[in-house]
Amino acid sequence: MRATLVIPTLNEAASIAHVIRAFRAAADEANRSTFRDGPIDWEVLVVDGASTDGTAAIAAAEGARVVVEARRGYGRAYKTGFAAARGEVLATADGDGTYPVERIPEFVRRLRDDRIDFLTGNRIAHVTRRSMTTEHRIGNWALNVFLRVAYHRFLKELPAGTIADSQSGFWVFRREVFDRVHLSQDGMALSEELKIEAVLRGLRFVEVPIPYGERYGRPKLQSWRDGFHNLLFLAEKRLRVAREGRQGPPAPFGRGEDPGVPP
Repeated sequence: MRATLVIPTLNEAASIAHVIRAFRAAADEANRSTFRDGPIDWEVLVVDGASTDGTAAIAAAEGARVVVEARRGYGRAYKTGFAAARGEVLATADGDGTYPVERIPEFVRRLRDDRIDFLTGNRIAHVTRRSMTTEHRIGNWALNVFLRVAYHRFLKELPAGTIADSQSGFWVFRREVFDRVHLSQDGMALSEELKIEAVLRGLRFVEVPIPYGERYGRPKLQSWRDGFHNLLFLAEKRLRVAREGRQGPPAPFGRGEDPGVPP
């Protein structure tokens, strides 16, 4: 089996080598033990937002395939990465060292053994004051509450009956997911959009608690601006979902709805 770890970066020179090495060490160990009867051919794909600190060169030196995406946006970077990825299974993590990339092989095995389509990490379960600011925690709480209320009809069918962390960017999922989900967001709202779409389209969905570490360098998230945009998107998306009964669902990402990798 072939799999791809997609990492969006923007000036992550201080951390990207650490992230790639931590993942590679775990993947190599898993291939010697968990997957010894069928080792996974892992690709590390870094989607760099035209960093000026040498992030792309460091990632390439660590063996990653680098795609430069000059168009701005967290979601834009991920959509470009998804289009370029070669794996049958995809995993995601930020380049700042906050997500537990060493646990990705464990979650790939769970995806396989439990026949899951989409697995997402729940940072809220183990978040600390050092890893997430107070305003960031308040923003996450508000978005999660709104999601639970507005989408309760759909979330109640999940194993936990809800999504605890709608903003997490740590996912492991099958490539076939793209044949079902619609992705429209180029910003931070892609995190919630992908989860909502996975639920709406009836994919086998599970959320697992994960540790969330203190990031390297200064945060790029603008809590109030990004939080307001995400809240607005959740409301607009709910209205669009209500109209799907008359208009039908939008085109899935995997069927050419997005321009994908830039020339």
